[in-house]
Amino acid sequence: MMLSLIHLKEACMSDSTKKGMFDWYFKSNLLMRILIGLILGAVVGLVVGPGIKWVNPFGDLFVRLLKMIVVPVIFLSLVGGAASISPARLGKVGLKIVAYYLVTTVVAVIIGLIFANILKPGLGLNLAGITGAGRELKQPDIITTLLNIVPTNPVESMAKGDVLPIIFFALVFGIGLSYLAESDVPRLREGAKILLQWFDTGAETMYKVVKGVLQYAPIGVFALIAIVFGTQGAKAFGPLGTVTLTVYLALVVHLFLTYGLFLKVNKLGFVKFLKGAKEAMITAFVTRSSSGTLPVTLQCTEDNLGVPRSISSFTLPLGATVNMDGTSIYQGICALFVAFAVGQELGFSQQMTIVITATLASIGTAGVPGAGAIMLLMVLNSIGMPVKEGTPVAMAYAMILGIDALLDMGRTCLNVTGDMVGTAIVAKSEKELDLSKWS
Repeated sequence: MMLSLIHLKEACMSDSTKKGMFDWYFKSNLLMRILIGLILGAVVGLVVGPGIKWVNPFGDLFVRLLKMIVVPVIFLSLVGGAASISPARLGKVGLKIVAYYLVTTVVAVIIGLIFANILKPGLGLNLAGITGAGRELKQPDIITTLLNIVPTNPVESMAKGDVLPIIFFALVFGIGLSYLAESDVPRLREGAKILLQWFDTGAETMYKVVKGVLQYAPIGVFALIAIVFGTQGAKAFGPLGTVTLTVYLALVVHLFLTYGLFLKVNKLGFVKFLKGAKEAMITAFVTRSSSGTLPVTLQCTEDNLGVPRSISSFTLPLGATVNMDGTSIYQGICALFVAFAVGQELGFSQQMTIVITATLASIGTAGVPGAGAIMLLMVLNSIGMPVKEGTPVAMAYAMILGIDALLDMGRTCLNVTGDMVGTAIVAKSEKELDLSKWS
């Protein structure tokens, strides 16, 4: 009898393990759940009206979870990203590709800001009216902004969540760690490698935490969007369409203008490039992952564009880590969307801060789906618009998060395209490009 009860208990435990109560939720597509949360939040908000504010705590919890992960993600991922650039390989080829990545990233942010200033996505939403008048942003001069990048106390910057000083210190620390990992002193070399593994493990741990936090995203997005539509009504639909249009227009302009110009200057055909790169571009658009697309990207650049493996094996993995032109455009436009939505004016120094932060943050943006939305929190923090529970900024951020998958497809496609353009240009400059593939 006792054995029968034990077997029955084990069978019940096995069944419960195989099929949990919330499998219908956790095993369904996250993007679909977020989109459903966005749609349901809009519908419920429109139906219920201003009385929907009882869902506030659910939205506030989501915002607090996001704030919890920002600083660790920034520091751990940026140290790992900077340390991944081996000094031994950072020779002539490395300097060329890094210079290209930095220049195109800066240009990408500027293009995004130009389009955002012209089309003004989010203007007229007046989310500040939901929770009271928004505060005026301080307008520091550009010299102060640049000096503040260097922290006087890195630990204090982390405690306060000051993004630019954290980014600067993480990059300096990561570069120092990469040099130490190749030291002639065995003790230092081995210790640096262990420390680098620790940072890599820490970054991967935080990516797992991010995935866990995003499981709550559909509920948080529902609550925050319901409040927006409950108070703003149907007029909130317009700004979402405008920000999507703005992002994709900027992505297309960067593709044809920036990359087209780089290829033309190096006497490489733009149409030939698109034909050779299209498979990787489509894969990136569908998978929304630069890292996941890397095998296809390598194949396209070698088989279709004539780049030797000796170059592509270095430049493309590096690009998947540090080159995020599409993400930079997205961050610039979405930062201005949030500012317009809450009725804030961003001066020249704030927009320059966006350029600097987005450029530096691109080094630590993981090449996985949705990472850009997490890094957007950094950009907003850097311009004095932190995402805090119960604030208009949090509501505007939730609106962006609701359509993030749609924006992510375009920006990932551009990220991967930029990697391939830079790789082809560097190979041409090194006289290692098979030009017969371009004829």
